[in-house]
Amino acid sequence: MYERFYGLRERPFSLTPDPSYLYPSRVHKEALNHLRYGIEGHAGFIVVTGEIGCGKTTMLQTVLRSLDKKTSIARLMNTMLDARELLEAIMLDFGLEPHQNSSKPYLLRDLARFLVDQRNAGRLSLLVIDEAQNLSISALEEVRMLSNLETEKSKLIHIILVGQPNLRDLLARPELEQLRQRVTVSYHLEPLNADDTYAYINHRLKHASIGPPLMFSRSVTNIVHKHSRGVARMINVIADAILLYGYGADKHIIDDALAYEVVTELGIGEGQPPSDDGAPPSPPAAEIEPPGAQTHRPAAPGGADARATKLKLPESSRNVSATWF
Repeated sequence: MYERFYGLRERPFSLTPDPSYLYPSRVHKEALNHLRYGIEGHAGFIVVTGEIGCGKTTMLQTVLRSLDKKTSIARLMNTMLDARELLEAIMLDFGLEPHQNSSKPYLLRDLARFLVDQRNAGRLSLLVIDEAQNLSISALEEVRMLSNLETEKSKLIHIILVGQPNLRDLLARPELEQLRQRVTVSYHLEPLNADDTYAYINHRLKHASIGPPLMFSRSVTNIVHKHSRGVARMINVIADAILLYGYGADKHIIDDALAYEVVTELGIGEGQPPSDDGAPPSPPAAEIEPPGAQTHRPAAPGGADARATKLKLPESSRNVSATWF
C-alpha cells in the first residue's frame, strides 16, 4: 500500500520472520554465537529463551540457513503433543514414515537406525523444537531419552530447545533435573535497548529501500522504543502503522506528532506529551456545522480517508508480556 509512496520494494516491518532482515544487535550476535558454538561443538542440549516476539524465530532461521548440506534437520513448530506424538513428529520431519501400528520400541529402533546411518554418512542430525515451553513433562523426558542415542565417542542427535521465558521455569522443576544437567549451552534473548531500536528500524528501512532510504529520527524511534519495550515484533507493528498512517496523511517525513498519534490509535500511548512549559496540548477546536452538513476531510492518497482509519494491534502482539528479564 505505502511501498511506492516511500520508495520501498516491500514492507520492511512484516511480521513474517525473514532472516535477510536480521539486525545484528549485541544480544542477537551473542545469541547467534551461542547457537553456532553449541552446534559446531556438538553440545548435548542448547536452550534459547526470550520474550514473545523478541526475534527468536528469525535468529533461529538465520542459523539454520547457514548450516551446510551435511546437516539433517528436524524442526518442530507444533509442540502440543504427547510423548508418542512427539516421537512420530520427529520421525516425520526427518523424512521417515512411522507405522501407525508400530509400538514405541520399534519407532525408537527405526529412528536410531536412521541416526546411525546419518552419522556413518558423515552427517550431523539436529533436532530443533520451537515453542518448547508447551511440552509436557513426559514429552520433555522423551526428548531427554533421545539424547541417550550415542556412539562410543559422540551423540547421534543434537537438540535445540527454543521457547518463552517460562521454559526456564519448566526446566527448573525437580522432575527434569537429568535433562537440565545435559544443557551445555543456554542463552536468554533480551529486548532491544533504545540505541538498538533506532538502528534496527533504520536497518530494515534501508534494506527495503529502492533508492535513498527513508529514515526515522532518533526522537521517533525513542517513541517506538518506549511503547514497544524493545520487543522486535511490537517495534514492527508500530513502525508499520506509522508508515501506513503517514501514507494516509500524505507525509513524506515521519515526525514525532505522527508517531504519538499512531501509538494512541493502537491503544498503547496517551497522545502527544506536554509542551515545554508543562501544559498539556490543547485539543483541536471543534468545528460547528449546520444540521445536515457533511464533514469534509482531505482525501488520502488512493482515495482512502486516513483519519477514519482505526489501527488495531494483531492479537498475537496484544499478549506481549511486560516483564523484563
